[in-house]
This record gives sequence, C-alpha cells and structure tokens, in this order.
Amino acid sequence: MNHPNALTDIGALARNRSRADLTQLFLQAAARDEIEDRVAMVNKPFHKPAIVSPFGDLWQNSMPTGTIVQDGATLDLAVHQHDLVIHSLGLHWANDPVGQLIQCRRALQPDGLLLATVLGGQTLHELRACLAQAEIEVSGGLSPRVAPMAEVRDLGALLQRAGLALPVADTVPLTAEYRSMTHLMHDLRQMGETNALAARMRKPSRRSLFERANEIYEQTFPAPGGGILATFELIVLTGWAPAKSQPQPLRPGSAQARLADALRTDETSLPD
Repeated sequence: MNHPNALTDIGALARNRSRADLTQLFLQAAARDEIEDRVAMVNKPFHKPAIVSPFGDLWQNSMPTGTIVQDGATLDLAVHQHDLVIHSLGLHWANDPVGQLIQCRRALQPDGLLLATVLGGQTLHELRACLAQAEIEVSGGLSPRVAPMAEVRDLGALLQRAGLALPVADTVPLTAEYRSMTHLMHDLRQMGETNALAARMRKPSRRSLFERANEIYEQTFPAPGGGILATFELIVLTGWAPAKSQPQPLRPGSAQARLADALRTDETSLPD
C-alpha cells in the first residue's frame, strides 16, 4: 500500500516492470557493465555478493554465486553477511532511498563495498522539457510525467547519511538516438521505466499533446543523422562499511608541517 506522501505508486511500478521486455533492458545492461568494471578495479576478492535489482536475471552470468534480492521497500538482506552489495538502477523509484542505502550498509560485513547505480537529474531532460511546453500550449497546465531525479551532490550526501565510509558519487553520461519521441517512449515502456508517479494523471492524455511534444522535440533536440537525442545520466555511488582498517582523518591541529611550506609560498594572515 502506498503512503499518502509517496512519490512512487508501487503497484504501478510493479505493473510496468512486469510488462518489460527482458531483451530490451539496455539501461539495466549498461548499469551492470559499469558495476562489473568497477568491481574489477577493486584490489580485493569478493566471495559473498548480493545484488538488489528488479531484473535479477541480467546478473546470473555476471555473478552466478551472488544472492539476487528484489528491490522492495524492505530488502531481504541478512545483516553483516555480504562483502559486496550492488543496488542496480532502482533507487530513482524508491520512496525512501536513504532507507534502502541503510539496509544495504547493514548487510555489509566490516570493510564491505556498496556499489549503487541510479538515474540522475539530467536523465530525459529533453523529454521533460518538451512535454511541459506542449502541455502548457495544449492544456494550459502541467502534470507529473517524468520522475524527478536527484543531482550527484545530493546522492553523495545520502551515502554519508546512510553511515557509509569513503563515499564517492560520479556520473556516466549516456546519449541515445531515437527515430521519434514515440520510439523513445516505446523503449521506456519495454524497460519498465514509464510513468509510475503517485501523482500522475489517471485519465488518457490528448493525442494532440504528444503530437505537439514530438514536434518540439524534433526542432529542439535533433540527432545529427535525423531523429532525436535522449540523455540518460547514470550515477554510480560507492561507499564502504566502516572498519578500523580504513584510512581515518587526522585530528584537527595535528599536522606536522605547514601547507605554505609544502607549496613553497609565503603565508599571509587574513584581516580580522
């Protein structure tokens, strides 16, 4: 059941994902490939991974020994049982993303690694802008059609709030070309990424709205070879479960050398 103030309609999200075409999950596949590259760069073996994903089948060949967990509000993760937890492209629909990260952190053994991928604020900014302009022209108002997505600095702060050490958030921009806005929306439907906002309109929109939005899209964001461009901003979050073996910040005032000496410059006092 949805909370009255929930951003996402969990039932609608589940229906969207159940209709997804498992052969067309290019965003999920891109997130998986990015995670695989990050894991390969870590100079540490992982023996008890867990993968939180709405499409666990994508991970069967990548991590055959991994525990696949569905990304519901409560994650089926045992406490302190995993040295690696992956949260793959589900946080942008979570009504409580901090709670999701806290559950992942609790599942990690000391010095265990969390890697999470999430769609960031630049994702589908073209579609959002074109739909908004068209709706103002056609209907004289706006309705929620594309989920709001967090910026990288905000997501990095979530790692700290969840109690993870050495937090890092960075972006991987992806650009795709489509024949038309209709083709883009069809692709989103096949990936289970269509509108599942709790505040979405529940009645069909006018056809003229989408025709006008497509016109605006083709004029404003054309692809070099014809068609349109669509941006997907993949944000990768990295954090570690706290452990005594990890690097610790020095106590303020404990430095043994002056920064000015290291930079070979003169130190100038600021006026009061």
